[in-house]
Amino acid sequence: MKKDEVKIIPLGGLDKIGMNITAFETDEDIIIVDCGMSFPSEDMLGIDYVIPDITYLIYNRERVRAFFITHGHEDHIGALPYVLKQLNVPIYATKLTMGIIEGKLEEAELMDVTKRNVVKYGDIIETGDFKVEFIRTNHSIADAAALAITTPAGVIVHTGDFKVDYTPVYGEPIDLKRFAELGNEGVLAVMCDSTNVVRPGFTMSERAVGDRIDKIFADHPKNRIIIATFASNVDRVQEIVNAAQKYNRKVIIEGRSMVSIFDIAQKLGYLEVPDNIMVDIEEIGNYTDEQICLITTGSQGEAMAALSRMASSAHKKVSIFPGDTIIFSSNPIPGNEKAVTKVINDLYDKDAEVIFENTHVSGHACQEEIKLIYTLTKPKYAIPVHGEVRHLKEHAKLCKSLGMDNEHIFVLHSGDVLKLSPKKGKIVDKVVAGEVMVDGLGVGDVGNIVLRDRQSLSENGIMIVVMTLERYGSRILAGPDIVSRGFVYVRESEDLIYEAQTVVREALERCLGSGVNDWGRIKTVIRDTLSEFLWKKIKRSPMIIPIIMEVD
Repeated sequence: MKKDEVKIIPLGGLDKIGMNITAFETDEDIIIVDCGMSFPSEDMLGIDYVIPDITYLIYNRERVRAFFITHGHEDHIGALPYVLKQLNVPIYATKLTMGIIEGKLEEAELMDVTKRNVVKYGDIIETGDFKVEFIRTNHSIADAAALAITTPAGVIVHTGDFKVDYTPVYGEPIDLKRFAELGNEGVLAVMCDSTNVVRPGFTMSERAVGDRIDKIFADHPKNRIIIATFASNVDRVQEIVNAAQKYNRKVIIEGRSMVSIFDIAQKLGYLEVPDNIMVDIEEIGNYTDEQICLITTGSQGEAMAALSRMASSAHKKVSIFPGDTIIFSSNPIPGNEKAVTKVINDLYDKDAEVIFENTHVSGHACQEEIKLIYTLTKPKYAIPVHGEVRHLKEHAKLCKSLGMDNEHIFVLHSGDVLKLSPKKGKIVDKVVAGEVMVDGLGVGDVGNIVLRDRQSLSENGIMIVVMTLERYGSRILAGPDIVSRGFVYVRESEDLIYEAQTVVREALERCLGSGVNDWGRIKTVIRDTLSEFLWKKIKRSPMIIPIIMEVD
């Protein structure tokens, strides 16, 4: 590259919601903004979550200088414990963000080997060819920041996830003055949050939800109140605690992530919790319904989250009773709608009152706020980020409406390499940028082949064919026996199983009679013959696994 050029390489966060990670590169240095995870899609059976493929960064590890984190949501920090094991470089983040990251590093036993740097708004960190300034923004979690990244090509403003909130619950409003100053000094490009770009107007202030929650408490004085929200939405939790104190209720925190972030936020001073208001869940039976407010995880319908287990009667300590008031203080993340609907229906089935209207405001900017950022910063280039393809395309239209030239707007895909200079910008290459699936303690060991097998098992079931052959001979000593799971109920399909055994035995005898002694070939013949029989008989295609044992 020339001295006045920089490359921008999104390795995630485009084409889908979540898994945000972007590299900024010169000949000598690479810095990374965010390192998040995403929820698995419906076809990723058994997968816990998805993290970005960092093959490109590993290949260039000697030039990677640091991670700069915009805020503490999972889609921006969730992959750090996995990525840091392969790419251990310093992390820069604001106080609460770092506190949440450290909780993850402790679980991963990485605290002692990870360099952590807590920054304040206005701090400028110099590393190699880059200078990075943290700018105050508002979001649905405290301590969110935008980044002004000074590169050899110019200043690039990365908004992170943001909105303009003039009355935030914690802290001060977004620093619009600094955005304007940067615009006057000259901004090369803006990488702006696209999540709410299809929504006109402004995003409502977080305090509007506080008023709604207060009214719900006032309207339900005799009911037990259970509120599900994002664990990381510390401002929302503060509003719930405030309402509980006002109406003389005790507060119970339930859900592993909720308890963890609540403790971190309280310890760091981001939550003000009155004395004697908190109660352990073990003591819930000691209080009447009108004395209890339970704050829990599960607003996204996650199968193992606390509210989901309560709704399905699987929670060991909390049961849902008629008259309970359940508040969903969040909107479903795209892809989670079915899971959330199921939980809501389970709660209705238990005669609980479910409230989900006007109990949440977004943490993302709508159209007018996005326009404001562009108007203040006056960038030469626009690079929409954080969204699905439709969000990025709509964002590009919004930029055109502001008078930007089409050739100065770049709608990228993950893996695209965008080279910028003060004179021009161009997509010049594409690097590896995919998804790495996490299943339990396994990272990346489940790929498309395993997922395809899981899909087949879930749709068609499995048949295992076991037979015993004479070693060095051609006699069938036992079997074939057939074991079926998820295919047919054996006790009601004895005739089918008997016919299948006959078909396999005949195929096996043909192989042995022809002198075929290659087990691999015998298994293929059995698999093909049985598969053809089952399809003709009942139009089903289970996974078939032949097992051959030999004895002397």
